[in-house]
Amino acid sequence: MSTSLNDTHNPRLKSWVDSANQPDADFPMQNLPLGAFTRRGESESARIGVGIGDRILDLQGCLQAGLLNGPEREAAQACAGSTLNALMALGKDHSSLLRRRLSELLRAGAKEREAVSPYLVAMNGAEMHLPVVIGDYTDFYASIFHATNVGSMLRPDNPLLPNYKYVPIGYHGRSSSIVVSGTPVRRPSGQRKDPNAASPTFGPSNLLDYELEVGFFIGPGNPLGQAIPIDRAEAHLFGVCLLNDWSARDIQTWEYQPLGPFLAKNFTSTISPWIVTMEALEPYRVPAFARASGDPAPLPYLLSPSDQSRGGIEIKLEVYLTTEQMRNARMAPARLSRSSLADMYWTPAQMLAHHASNGCNLRPGDMLGSGTVSGLAKDARGCLLELTWRGTEPLQLPTGETRRFLQDGDEVTLRGFCEGPGPARIGFGECTGRILPVS
Repeated sequence: MSTSLNDTHNPRLKSWVDSANQPDADFPMQNLPLGAFTRRGESESARIGVGIGDRILDLQGCLQAGLLNGPEREAAQACAGSTLNALMALGKDHSSLLRRRLSELLRAGAKEREAVSPYLVAMNGAEMHLPVVIGDYTDFYASIFHATNVGSMLRPDNPLLPNYKYVPIGYHGRSSSIVVSGTPVRRPSGQRKDPNAASPTFGPSNLLDYELEVGFFIGPGNPLGQAIPIDRAEAHLFGVCLLNDWSARDIQTWEYQPLGPFLAKNFTSTISPWIVTMEALEPYRVPAFARASGDPAPLPYLLSPSDQSRGGIEIKLEVYLTTEQMRNARMAPARLSRSSLADMYWTPAQMLAHHASNGCNLRPGDMLGSGTVSGLAKDARGCLLELTWRGTEPLQLPTGETRRFLQDGDEVTLRGFCEGPGPARIGFGECTGRILPVS
């Protein structure tokens, strides 16, 4: 796993798209995330675009105009459909060539500016769609802080089960209920049992929660029966999005034993519409999480010097809540927490290598969820279950309202960004969902 910084990461690069040069822009020249869009109000199939400032560059239009006819042409042709799966299957060499050419077309002083301009679409005039056909979705449990907090509620004397520090724990989710940011979230119904009741009842979840996560998309897959070595795992990672794995805690508590999460998790998961490539994240690679003294080293199939030295990613993650009362009063969303992906006990490469270690075949467009991203501090807890300590410590909101869990009309927004001295700031956009009453 070698460092691949190049001129596309140059923090001094500016774009002729002025909005990309704003200090707080999510999509500057150094980002160039990929997504699927349609022009609002028009009947057309989704097209693949690149985010630049507050605009979307239509790749199909650029290809047809002869602007992507160099070494990047095969990658551009893979973007001629409505999803990114074909591009993901080609691997990083191809997507890197495309990124380099797009950087040339969009940077200040580009001679192609006049030819490219007609293929820019305003983001506020576009509707975003799922950028990938997600064949399979696996959710991990990679934050030791989250696992310890949840375990403390259930097993105060022994929060972590014996396998946690050896195995990247995960479960298979449901890809059919993954939706793009902005899609309403219907409160689920299910079985739940009050601790003092003799038997369960069926009805709407009363303990609806969000989970702040990051999703990792698979690029090239692996044949059934063939593992992916830890040193090759990064070659199979294409890019990253924000992920909210909505959770019905009362349904979860009743159903999760003995086989783990089921209906409490698979009613809806929301992802952000933009995929930030692993190449764009290169300036923000950091060492893997420093294990505590006495913790076991990862088993050999999960241990790589290169992954230990730069397997983490410093992504700052935030959660915001807007209640119906706040919207009516035109109040700004309330920030509930801020955490970092760099605090995950297991790296993305370790999660992927473990997933394929038994020969499980991963496919282009499959998604791996990080699990709830929590930190050590209370304001770094990535879900209401932790923030309110299972509802016993309700949150106080600016309106005077309190929340133990989500109410109908509540809107949750996840935001993510990378920033620091030296590299350019890059963002992930937003991942938003509003809770609707049970149908």
